[in-house]
Amino acid sequence: MSRTTIIVFIALGATLAGFTLATNASKLRGSEDAPAVSVAAGPQEADLEWREPYGPSGEQVVFTVGSLEVTQTGWRARVGVENASSIAWELDPSATPNGTFGLQLFTTGEPDELEERNKAGTLPAARAATLFVPELPTILEPKASWSGEMSARGALVANSWVRVVFGTLIAVGKPPEGLDEILVWITDNTYRLRP
Repeated sequence: MSRTTIIVFIALGATLAGFTLATNASKLRGSEDAPAVSVAAGPQEADLEWREPYGPSGEQVVFTVGSLEVTQTGWRARVGVENASSIAWELDPSATPNGTFGLQLFTTGEPDELEERNKAGTLPAARAATLFVPELPTILEPKASWSGEMSARGALVANSWVRVVFGTLIAVGKPPEGLDEILVWITDNTYRLRP
């Protein structure tokens, strides 16, 4: 290999190294196009008093969210499910891929975001509750209800919008007209998490 060829290779190597260093330095400094850093929501409490019925009058399942609390180590919510229908419902969080009782975090509180992401199959992963007090019933009989606290460990992202997820509920027998056989409810109401 000639001396000129070696010098060209050394010059090319130095140029590539310089470009790589400059690119990495730019990344470390940050740029306007860089994604925002996620920040964990700080401790906070919200009295929500949400009540959302599903189904026609006289044949409804009613979902309630009384409050949400974010702690240093996780979250907890006071929630309830009332069976105001004529059939029983099996409560099985593992019955469907989207089924769980917990929270979902969205980038906006707009109803369109929920609808569009549901249609596109891009709903955010649920932050599943791991503890229920009292325990969820296996079957929720007609005219029966359950209310209590669900909670889980883990941080939530500040400035995201929380929706509460109730699912999966499976009809025991043929559901009345206007009710689906399998139900996963995501609240219409939202709450914005503070830093």
